Parts: sequence; structure tokens; C-alpha cells
Amino acid sequence: MNVYDTANRLAQEIKQSEEYVNYKMAKETIALNQELKNKIQNFEQLRYDEQLTAMQTGKNDEEKMKKIQEAYVELIEIDEAKKFLEAETKFNILIADVNKIIGESIQDVMK
Repeated sequence: MNVYDTANRLAQEIKQSEEYVNYKMAKETIALNQELKNKIQNFEQLRYDEQLTAMQTGKNDEEKMKKIQEAYVELIEIDEAKKFLEAETKFNILIADVNKIIGESIQDVMK
């Protein structure tokens, strides 16, 4: 069996997975509501900025963390946003798990 064929089959299976389909639908729903889309983008920017700060300084910025928490609480009160964030999380877990499986299988030559 060709590794590229397997990779392409895996890509197709991911696209057919419940996690992918739900995430794609949630993303499309958010795209129809510009105000909500902007709120989610702002939330994601806050998370990114905090991650960058934490990587650069080695510690969390409490003020940024508070803003992230406030934005999250506001978002999960909106049904479409809550569904989007849940679908995004589940999809990210799926991809992380696949990456972990592949990484562990080749770990012996990566050291």
C-alpha cells in the first residue's frame, strides 16, 4: 500500500467525520452573522495574543486572561457561538489525536 494513497484516504475520512462536518457547518453559520463573526475573531485574537505573551515571557498576563474569560462567557451565551466553539474544540482534538498517532509511530527516528 502506498503511503500517499493512505494519506489521501485519511484526508477523505477526516472530511467525512462528524467532527469535520459539524465544524464546517458551524463555521458556515457564523459566517452568515457578521457581528458574531467579529466577536469570535476578537476572542481568537485575544487568545492568540495571550499565547504569544506567555511564550515570550513564560507567564500569563492576568489582565489578558480576564478579557479572554469575559469574551468566552459572552460568546457561550449565544447558541451559534457555543456550537461553533464546541465543534472547533472537537475538531482540533481529532486532528491533535491523528498527529499524535503519526508522531508516536515515527518517534524512534525523530530522536
